Amino acid sequence: MEPVNVAVIYYSSTGSVHALAQAAAEGAEKAGARVRLRKVAETAPPEAIAANPAWDRHAQDTADVAEAAHDDLIWANAVLFGTPARFGNPSSQLRAFIDTTGPLWFTGKLTDKVYSAFTASNTAHGGQESTLLALANTFYHWGGIIVPPGYTDPIQFQSGNPYGTSHVAADGLPGDVALQAARHQARRTVDTAALLKAGRAA
Repeated sequence: MEPVNVAVIYYSSTGSVHALAQAAAEGAEKAGARVRLRKVAETAPPEAIAANPAWDRHAQDTADVAEAAHDDLIWANAVLFGTPARFGNPSSQLRAFIDTTGPLWFTGKLTDKVYSAFTASNTAHGGQESTLLALANTFYHWGGIIVPPGYTDPIQFQSGNPYGTSHVAADGLPGDVALQAARHQARRTVDTAALLKAGRAA
C-alpha cells in the first residue's frame, strides 16, 4: 500500500512551535509517511514583528518555508496542527487559515481524515490544554478522527500532556523531551492513518 500523506501545518512567532513542527515532520517521515511542512500566512503588521527581535529573526529564518494552502488539506490523509497558545486559544494566524476552509468542509473534503495538534505557551499553565481542546472543536465540525498522544509511550510520562505535545517557551526552544514527544505524536498519527487507509482499501 502507498504511504499516507501527512501535512504538518503550523504558526510560530519566535520559533518554539516551528521546532515542534520540524520534529513532528521528522517523526512522520520516519514512520513512512510523505510529509508536507507548511506555515500559515503571517497576519501581524510588519511594525509589530520588527519591534520584537526574536519574532523578526524567526520570520527571516523561515522565509523559505512554504505557506499552507487548501490543497495541502485535500492531499493529506492526516494533519498535525501547531500553534502558540493565545489566551488559551489557537493563534489568530492559524485561525485565519482555518476560517478559510468552509468550502472544503461544506463539500466533505475534510471528513474522515486524522487530526492531531501541538502547542507552546510562555508559562507552564498558559492555556496549553485549552488551546488543544479548542482546535479539537474544529476537528469535530470537520468530521475528523482525533488522535491524541495519550500516555502511549514512556516519553509521555516525561512530557506530561496527553492532549498533544506542548512546551513552555519561557524555558527557551524545545528540548529533547518535547521533541521526542512531538515525534511520537506524529508516528502515532501516521500509524492510525495507515490503519484507516488499509481498512478502506480492504
